[in-house]
Formats: sequence, structure tokens, C-alpha cells
Amino acid sequence: MLTFARPRIAEVHHAFRTMVRRGEERLHKLSRLLADTLYEGPHDLMSEVVGELDGERFTLGQPVTPAQLHGLTDLELGARLLNRVRLDGRATKLVANRVEYLPTDENPHGVHKILSRIKAEEEVWNKVVDEIFDVDALVKRDKQLRHLSRFVKDVFGVKIVVGAATEVRPVHRFLEELSWTRAELGNHHIPPSDSTVALQFVETKDYMSAAARKKSGWVAVKSVVSWWDRMFEIQVQPLRSYYREKERLTRESHSAWGDQREALRQELSERVPLLGFYRELLVWLFRQPDGPAPTFEGVRVEVIG
Repeated sequence: MLTFARPRIAEVHHAFRTMVRRGEERLHKLSRLLADTLYEGPHDLMSEVVGELDGERFTLGQPVTPAQLHGLTDLELGARLLNRVRLDGRATKLVANRVEYLPTDENPHGVHKILSRIKAEEEVWNKVVDEIFDVDALVKRDKQLRHLSRFVKDVFGVKIVVGAATEVRPVHRFLEELSWTRAELGNHHIPPSDSTVALQFVETKDYMSAAARKKSGWVAVKSVVSWWDRMFEIQVQPLRSYYREKERLTRESHSAWGDQREALRQELSERVPLLGFYRELLVWLFRQPDGPAPTFEGVRVEVIG
């Protein structure tokens, strides 16, 4: 039997929100630090969401202030904007949301925008279950599922969009050599330390060459970095590829990709039933602990207190 205390559930909810907010705060501080460094001038902030209604997708954006950015999670910002849009009383569905850092003038690096990429709560829960069951290794071991392994990973971080493909690698090299002074970090209320004065590159994948690029035509240099005791993915991508990616996000093709990913998770749940139960358990605990608990053979779930 699994027993959960209601006060403990509330405590975990609060801890989860705090963790998300603190993590996003560091993400936005890194993004603003990069914007100040690359733009060498002022920039604007924009909250942008992709919504869906009756299978049709649309994009909305509105300016935000630094205070709003650090006072709400990105999901809260996106949901607040989307909740203002109702057609015939029907609520719209949040597909994706991000925060953009837009330069107000040209800059020497040719950067058009910097944006933070946001993970939906469902993906956070999925990732937790993936880690518990080591889904990446499970998929790679299974020859029938190996070709679908790309649907499991879903890392979010910072995207830097430059004008031309020839500008991608120079900007990436600039990031590799970049370091910040104590004063520059202090301007953003970032404590100077070995983990904040520079980006520590853990892994880099270059998809710019014709041989390395993906079948979709997506190109970028993608790195995983360690900064301020957190891991971030940083992509440097040309404008043309960015707009093609954005177009796919608002088309049915992205929905089909999501369906494939969910189909993979469903197939894994059928082969490893406990995986599906864990996922249902997390959704229940974080969304509807007052509703009926998920069921699993030989397991009884109850909430007390």
C-alpha cells in the first residue's frame, strides 16, 4: 500500500514550484547575461505562446518586464496570456511557450534574438519517470524501439538565433572563450564563483555540415553547458532554420511528432507496466490528489490527513 499525507502533498507542491522558479530564475539570468554580452546594448523582453483550438495553432506575444519574468514561472506567464483568449467560451490549449530577448539595435555578432526554451510540467514528470526507469538505455537495448530513442530526450535551455549560417560557429566559439567579470555578474545579482564566471562546456554537437544535419533540414551547433551549478542546453542556430522549426511547431507535423512520442511512451508502458503506473501516479499527485487514485495490481493508494 502507498500512503500519502495531504499536508506532505501540499509541501511537495510548494517545493516543486519553488524549484521550478529558482531554476527558471537562473535560466533567465543566464539569458539576460548573454543578451547584455552579445548585444552590447539594451534589449526588450517578450513572452510568446503557441496555442491550439480545434486542431488549429496560433502564436501570441506580449511584452514583459524583468519583475514579471522573475515573479512568475514561464508556464504561469504563458497560461496567463493564453487565458485571455477564448472563442465562444472555449479555452485554448497551451502547446509551447518561451521568453524572447530582442535587441533594439544591430550588434557585432549578428544575433537576432535569444530565447529561453520551456519544458511543460507533463514533460518534467515524464523526465522523472524516464530517469527512474533509465528509459534511454531501455530503448537503445530494444532493437524494435531503438529508432524511436530521439523522442525520449527533451532538454530545454537557451537558443541564440543569428542571421546567417556562417555566423553560427563564430558565435559558438565566442561563447567557449567568454568569461564575465565580478562587476558584470554583480549587475545581474549573480554571485561570482568558478561556476558563474564562464560556461563550462560538457558536450557539443555540430549539425551545420550537410553530412551531419538532420533529415528535416534542421541545423545548429548544440551544446550542453554547466553554469551556476545547473546544466543548460545552448543552441546557436541560423535564422532560416529557426523559422522553419517555428513553422513546424505551429503545423500538424509537430502534433504528429508529439503523437509519436506519446505512442512510444504508451508502448513502453505496455512492456513495463510499472512505468505507466509511476507516470499516472505523478500526474495524480500534482494535478488531482482529491480525485480517484491510479490503480495497479497488488498496489493500493490512499491519502490521509
